[in-house]
Amino acid sequence: MIVDVATYRDGRRHEVPDLAATLQACRVDADGPSSAPEDPAQEEFLWLGLKDPTAAEFEDVASSLHLHRLAVEAAVAGHQRPKIEWFGDTVFVVLKVLEYFDDTSSVETGEIMLFVGRRFVVTVRRGAVGALTTVRSAVERDRRRLARGPKGVLHAVMEHVVAGYATIDGELEQDVEEMEEQVFSPSRSSDAQRIYSLKREVLEVRRGAFPLVAPLKRLVEAGTGDHPAPHPEVPHHPVDAQALFVLRDVLDTLVRTVEHVETYDRLLTDILNAHLAQVSVRQNDDMRKISAWAAIAAVPTLIAGVYGMNFKDMPELNWHYGYPLCVLAMVGICVVLYRLFKRSGWL
Repeated sequence: MIVDVATYRDGRRHEVPDLAATLQACRVDADGPSSAPEDPAQEEFLWLGLKDPTAAEFEDVASSLHLHRLAVEAAVAGHQRPKIEWFGDTVFVVLKVLEYFDDTSSVETGEIMLFVGRRFVVTVRRGAVGALTTVRSAVERDRRRLARGPKGVLHAVMEHVVAGYATIDGELEQDVEEMEEQVFSPSRSSDAQRIYSLKREVLEVRRGAFPLVAPLKRLVEAGTGDHPAPHPEVPHHPVDAQALFVLRDVLDTLVRTVEHVETYDRLLTDILNAHLAQVSVRQNDDMRKISAWAAIAAVPTLIAGVYGMNFKDMPELNWHYGYPLCVLAMVGICVVLYRLFKRSGWL
């Protein structure tokens, strides 16, 4: 399904009356012998946004833009690992989009895949999260970013996705701190299931963010022109200082988020172990208390059981003060046992 489509030139949006013709023009012009204009802002490019396309819906786009078959299959199938790959002069990027829901403290995952050529950007979104409406609006308001062409769109999408990681990082930090307080609070309000659920959410964030670090580093290095090109067929394309600053800032945010998430994972493991140790200690305390009260209760039970056997010749059976003495002995022994257990910490 097509979400949005437009061409951009001179920092302005232009509607697309004939998508098929525009796709062919973008590919033919990009493959043609003519060189790019001196001012990149003068070169028109297409931004096509798709959501959950089927193979049939994506076939015309793929054939018109000469997209690589493996990349197209990955975009249609989804469930890909975050990566950046070069197929000729087209860059294929897979990003995991994460969204945090505060009411359930859960993280939902979606996917954004981008095909970036010299004169086109195709964004494929899979899942319920990760809408790019705000990104497109922000890019359309920023003429400097539009002037960078498809690369400016790629940088904007990556910046948006990684900023979402940083937001979730802050939410997870609060959740981990609250869980830590609950585990060590006397109210016993924490449980292993909640800790494990939070640990699963942290791992979900790590699976989305961590694999992107290495490819993004390669992209930054390729942008400087000081390192070998990521693909032997791709020449160096140094980017301007502002774009390179954005990429490095995105990389720094991503690395910082991954480091934090790994710390949360280790901390939650320690919290879970501490919780299980506390449960074991509390069970031992409860068993000691039960044992102590059972020992105290055993004394009067024993005495009452002996004098309840109704034998004729029993000591003190016919003595006038036998019953009060028996009750007093039971109470006294119970008090002594209680004080002994209390002093030893069993009660």
